[in-house]
Amino acid sequence: MNRRATFGRILIAAGFLVPLAVLALWARMALPGGGDPRYVLRVVLPDGSQQIGLPAVQGPGDASRPLVVIDAGHGGHDPGASGQGGEKEKAVTLALALSLRDALLKDGQVRVALTRDTDRFLVLEERSGIARRLHADLFVSIHADAAENADAGGATVYTLSDRGSDAVADQVASRENRADTVNGVMLGGQSNAVSSILVDLSRREMRARSQAFGALILREGEGKLRFHPDPQRQAAFVVLKSLDLPSVLVEAGYISNPADSRAMHDSDWRGKFADALASAIRITLARQDAAPLAP
Repeated sequence: MNRRATFGRILIAAGFLVPLAVLALWARMALPGGGDPRYVLRVVLPDGSQQIGLPAVQGPGDASRPLVVIDAGHGGHDPGASGQGGEKEKAVTLALALSLRDALLKDGQVRVALTRDTDRFLVLEERSGIARRLHADLFVSIHADAAENADAGGATVYTLSDRGSDAVADQVASRENRADTVNGVMLGGQSNAVSSILVDLSRREMRARSQAFGALILREGEGKLRFHPDPQRQAAFVVLKSLDLPSVLVEAGYISNPADSRAMHDSDWRGKFADALASAIRITLARQDAAPLAP
């Protein structure tokens, strides 16, 4: 055999050895006993086929007392917005939700349930679904805003609208709604004309009550909290799409703003925030008690 043929066979063998070396490297990186490589990250998402368990209802044992469901935004593998120092929205919202719960439970007149009291993930439909399944009287979703402009700051109260009240509201709703992409919340459907009219009446009633609730939050927070220059807005948030209970989404401040972020991490400020919202909630519940729903 001449040298040229021998050299050719060596090259061919080398061509097989390279893939074999790659396979060996992959095998070394695999989990003991086989399976997926160690660098593979798997996240188990809810499949939507089964309802999640309902949270505990806290407060007086009298089921006739009004029930408020507090939703701490984001959680689990969804951290939400981030502050300049690495602060995570999911931690801020949970601390604020717990403060509001404590403020409402002080006088023993209101029952409270939290959509989450730990760092866990919920899809958007599950959050409002918890309030609906518990037959809640009010739903409050707490978030912390973010903006590229570090000077943007102050709290904002959002209620539902098919279209946002401005471009900023649309952008905020779009960002929050991307927390999951399998929300599937539908207000309409293939209904007849009568059903459509009833749905529209109920929707208008809930929007009016939600807006009145939002206005009370601004009133009760005046002098206690710093609000955004345009503090009351409307946007198409998935968690607010309920036909049977008033719902608001409160952006407590801008986590991207150093001053707002420090405030939201301060227990005294969170107490003021909770007291303002709790006062607005009690007034709203008192008004609702004498105001029947549209037929």
